[in-house]
Amino acid sequence: IGVYGGFVDKFPMGPLMNKGLTIRSGQTHVHRYMKPLLEHVQRGAIDPSFVITHRMRLQDAPKGYDMFNHKRDNCEKVVLSA
Repeated sequence: IGVYGGFVDKFPMGPLMNKGLTIRSGQTHVHRYMKPLLEHVQRGAIDPSFVITHRMRLQDAPKGYDMFNHKRDNCEKVVLSA
């Protein structure tokens, strides 16, 4: 016997459980992979431009974060430049 509480962090857990779905998630070890990934980008082996949806000046960072955080204007990634 189990009871679930409808929404968890605005996610509909009830339908998920009724369908018997499995969700997996995780986080990457950013510090471990950042240097080699940046080297691949610099060499042109990886092109991350497909995820960049917005470019802004550094002084507009708060606006960019707000846009990203609230997913306004289909924002995925913001690149800031000085």
